[in-house]
Amino acid sequence: MTDPMDTTRPPPISLIALFLKFLRFGALAFGGPVAQIAMVRQALVEEERWIAPARFNRLLAVLQVLPGPEAHELCVHLGMMARGRIGGLLAGLGFMLPGLTLMMIAGWLYVGWIAGHVGLTGVLLGVQIAVLAVIARAVVRIGQHIIEDRLLAGIAVVALIATLMAVPFWIILLAGGLAYAAAERPIVAILVLLVPIVGALIVQYFVGATSAAGPVVAHAPATLAMLFIAGLKGGLLTFGGAYTAIPYVRADTVGRGWISDSAFLDGIALAGVLPAPLVIFATFVGYVAGGPLGALAVTAGMFLPAFAFSMLFFERLEAVVANPTLHRLLTGVAAAVVGIIAATFAQLTLATAARMDNMLIAAVLFALALAVAWRIKGAWVTPAILAGGAAVGWLISL
Repeated sequence: MTDPMDTTRPPPISLIALFLKFLRFGALAFGGPVAQIAMVRQALVEEERWIAPARFNRLLAVLQVLPGPEAHELCVHLGMMARGRIGGLLAGLGFMLPGLTLMMIAGWLYVGWIAGHVGLTGVLLGVQIAVLAVIARAVVRIGQHIIEDRLLAGIAVVALIATLMAVPFWIILLAGGLAYAAAERPIVAILVLLVPIVGALIVQYFVGATSAAGPVVAHAPATLAMLFIAGLKGGLLTFGGAYTAIPYVRADTVGRGWISDSAFLDGIALAGVLPAPLVIFATFVGYVAGGPLGALAVTAGMFLPAFAFSMLFFERLEAVVANPTLHRLLTGVAAAVVGIIAATFAQLTLATAARMDNMLIAAVLFALALAVAWRIKGAWVTPAILAGGAAVGWLISL
């Protein structure tokens, strides 16, 4: 919905110039979504006045409710404002291209030169421990924005426990969303939350159903279609930030035996230091699991929702998301995601601990990395934490 008093408009710009402008944004997109959004705001809102500040803030509010990397979705929408849907496509491609290219190169180097290199084992373990600290801080930060009352806290705790007990994620998300939609009737909300999850546990006990949280199909071959679906699942379910894509991509890749937890954490570490939305870690996962085409398949699935929501549905979604019932439903889903990613953090921690020879040193490194992530802010913090983890891992391995 456009404010009739809003006279700001993007200036005339060619498609090539539009692509190059957002390519530049992508090349400078260090520091995660907060830094990326601030960069775009400074250039296109404050300096070039493509969009009024009030409408920009309303746009951000809608994108933060929807799944997908909000900085990328923002670029798609602004490109569409300038030159229609082809402009949105070019803006989105320009913003993601530098990170995609660098991650493809990183995947090639990792598979060909780094993975399995005995001399780098300590360095990689140090980085992986630091990544766990970054994820732990992200869980808390996401939770602080989403968990606003006791029911949401209860949904998150139930989701954590249910994930660890191998309940399929879609049941957990549906139960969490419906429970919070019924928040005005607490007894109904509790029943809606618990009955589907308990029912799933009973079915699993008697039928032995496989789950999305554990092994799905042991060592099934990684096809391009399956990698695309793994990315699409992550792209559709990233409520609350890019870290929330981690459980779903991990379930469909690590859970199928296509990639190890250690390599998965290495991909998250690389994504933390590249100029790109953090979900670009999926490109690395796809490369390790299925080579260059696998990387492109996962990336296409991951970013497809981000393109689609802005290019096809935004004008309607701005009104739809304002619906209180739907907003509560999405908030309940987001709370369940907090529990799911917390459970995934626990699973990754256990997998990493199983490879450690000295748990005391690992615990100290984790505590130090967590303290830095907790107390210090800035675009450089995550790369600094990961570099510190690598340095400590290297010293220990000497």
